Amino acid sequence: MTKVTFIENNGNRIEAIAEVGQSLMQVAVNSGVSGISAECGGACACGTCHCYVVGNGLVTLPTPDGDEADMIEFVIDPKANSRLSCQIAITPDLDGLIVHIPASQT
Repeated sequence: MTKVTFIENNGNRIEAIAEVGQSLMQVAVNSGVSGISAECGGACACGTCHCYVVGNGLVTLPTPDGDEADMIEFVIDPKANSRLSCQIAITPDLDGLIVHIPASQT
């Protein structure tokens, strides 16, 4: 099991236990994280699972592929650490991952 901490725009922290192989988006939705609506269900087609990855998680993750990078260009307030949570597969290396939910997602 991998521990992930989501920080909502209002500062509320949600600590979740994720199973290896789940998408970060699935973990957020299952944990009731506000701001991750996941309208396309994880198809990398909408950007409603946009988040900011901070800390060591950013170093651990592979860079976004072409489809994800293209979609990130269209989210509100993209940053260097922007990711689509539907494209992040949980691995043991992500234990302790911290994810911020953008204000634009609430």
